Amino acid sequence: MEIVDRWKLRWNTWDLRVVILISLSLQILLIFLAPLRKRLSNAWITMLIWSAYLLADGTATFAAGLISNSQGNTSRPFTDPTLLAFWAPFLLVHLGGPDTITAFSLEDNELWLRHFLGLGFQCWVVGYAFVQSFPNYKLWIPTLLMLLAGIIKYIERTRALYLASSHKIKETSLSDPDPGPDYARFMEVYISKKEAKLPTQIVMIPEPSSRSNNPKNHESKEDLSCLEVVQTAYEFYTTFKGLIADMIFSMGQRNQSRDYFLNLKARDAFKIIEVELNFFYEILYTKARVVQGRFPGHPLRIISFSLTCTTLVLFCLIEKKKFHKFDVVVSYTLVIGAIALDLIAFLMILYSDWTVVALTKSEHPNWFIKIMQRLLDVNRVRWPKNPGQKAKWFYPRKIMHIVRLRWSESLSQHNLINYCLHPCTKWWEKTIGFFGLTNMLDGMKHGYTVDFTPALRDFIFDELTMKSKVAADLEMAKEIFSARGNWILRYESCANLLRWIHEVEFDQSLILWHIATELCYYTDVEEKIDNREFSKYLSDYLLYLLIKQSTMLSNIAGIGQIRFRDTCAETKKFFRGRKMLEEEDSCQNIVTFCKCFCFCFKGKKEPDESLKKKACRRILDVNTDIDLLFVKGDKSKSVLFDACMLAKELKSLERPKMWKIISKVWVELMSYAACHCRGSIHVAQLSKGGQLLTLVWLLMAQLGLCDQILTREGHTKVKLIVSK
Repeated sequence: MEIVDRWKLRWNTWDLRVVILISLSLQILLIFLAPLRKRLSNAWITMLIWSAYLLADGTATFAAGLISNSQGNTSRPFTDPTLLAFWAPFLLVHLGGPDTITAFSLEDNELWLRHFLGLGFQCWVVGYAFVQSFPNYKLWIPTLLMLLAGIIKYIERTRALYLASSHKIKETSLSDPDPGPDYARFMEVYISKKEAKLPTQIVMIPEPSSRSNNPKNHESKEDLSCLEVVQTAYEFYTTFKGLIADMIFSMGQRNQSRDYFLNLKARDAFKIIEVELNFFYEILYTKARVVQGRFPGHPLRIISFSLTCTTLVLFCLIEKKKFHKFDVVVSYTLVIGAIALDLIAFLMILYSDWTVVALTKSEHPNWFIKIMQRLLDVNRVRWPKNPGQKAKWFYPRKIMHIVRLRWSESLSQHNLINYCLHPCTKWWEKTIGFFGLTNMLDGMKHGYTVDFTPALRDFIFDELTMKSKVAADLEMAKEIFSARGNWILRYESCANLLRWIHEVEFDQSLILWHIATELCYYTDVEEKIDNREFSKYLSDYLLYLLIKQSTMLSNIAGIGQIRFRDTCAETKKFFRGRKMLEEEDSCQNIVTFCKCFCFCFKGKKEPDESLKKKACRRILDVNTDIDLLFVKGDKSKSVLFDACMLAKELKSLERPKMWKIISKVWVELMSYAACHCRGSIHVAQLSKGGQLLTLVWLLMAQLGLCDQILTREGHTKVKLIVSK
């Protein structure tokens, strides 16, 4: 019992001190790590931020409960009740959270009312501790100041969550109510003139062109400066932020955006898209929309910072001899930590894109704005000159490269042939399935990432701009963005391949073309062709989305999971019959599991090339002269040998044309998937490193290739002419 009593005494002595310092540490961790989740698509970073995000609120709430319970408790050896009351308001500051993260996911924004109620409850707890410390309480003034600062912080977070909720986003995206022309008044005038037997004529006045009259908008644009990219991105962000809430846009907005982007280079266009998505990320997951506002954002931030600094000064002036030294150190740590967090947040605000836009908005800036423009260097370089050359992890410039990233700039890959060549034992599959880890561990073992290269970026942009130029009207635009390979096949005069698009569902088509691409890739001459590499990257990327990120393709995925499993089962059966499988025993699975952690951290893992080449040759050697339906029936949804037939048709084409067709089909499949995924699902990926599919979605909207556009613009102008 003595040992138990001793540990109880130690816990009562140190529990509050440790917990409150952990709470501060979590705030420091979040303010620096939270911005990484939009730049890195790394499971470990995401898991660390998720853990810190959940622990931050839980730890602060737990510490507030300990303080409330400790008032008048003599079991704490050297804790002065006045210091406990002084520490309590800092927990409100911590519950307010850092500026870099208010919501971990979009669903957190919908719980803003819960945070609002939590504000009232936590204020009651802190107020209770404050009242319990009277009447002999010398720290009541600094405690009251920190209480006000904490309430402001908590209000900022609650307001940020409210403004990012789906209802508020949609509400703020709506334009002012428009009653339209006064039809009743027009008819009264018209009838009165007719009754007076005056010759009356109704003339329809054609609407002015929605295109800009500025000839610069139609000229080929030179490379944009970084400042021009940010300014342009903000303008388009204010126009197209309604995409998040599935709003409708006018023909004028569509034409102006389309004309501008058609005259851009690929790199500048993608830069603008990246910054636009960065604005989307910050209004949804950070306090940007609150702290960047002139009122009440800036005044409240100045007030809260001033209150914290005043608290530090007053605490320094108060006699502290009766307090324990360690408690004084904890108090100073909390105050200085709060000031440091505010200063870090202030620097982040100063160097953000929002501040750049605010400082360069006016055509005739005053002297103060000019000074701030120079101090903050608004024309600074924001993108590396050689984006394709990435430094190694231990190089200092790698850190700078990550800081400059707007998204992960990588494509996650998943490959069916590789997945089937390296199956796990049934014992291992059942074990990880029991704990619900199948998808995660399969992704670690069989998945890998590749860099989003400038060449692939240019290829995608050229394909989309080509289609945008063809889509002069909405009918043609609808035909193009609704195509999933058929439009480009007709455009390239490959009508014989249309049956592999028209006669199958989207998920079936995707798996078919994925396997066919693999068969062509690994049985082709090893001579580098850009279209060959593009086809491989996009094929594995879209299969990854279908299997591992199925929410993004939920509207069009159909029974993709069933088709994938049936196809894998037939593929494994085929390989097993030819003794090509590398079955792993239990020990090998454990070793592979350990390697997966390393691969997941590094983010890259190259598949076994030689075995895949041999496997693809074996599949292509199968005679497919007889229709599969007569042999297999339609119970199994496997498409392995259908893909084999498609691959043979593709290989009958000339080699450059074959890869040209395959790569263009994959861009069209990706475009179809992008525009059939809801905006809310797209922006949900921004907090996980982003997806190429999201960039393509926004780029298609800017090029006028989306269905959220009004068929008419404005009101028809009618003039009533009365002849004398």
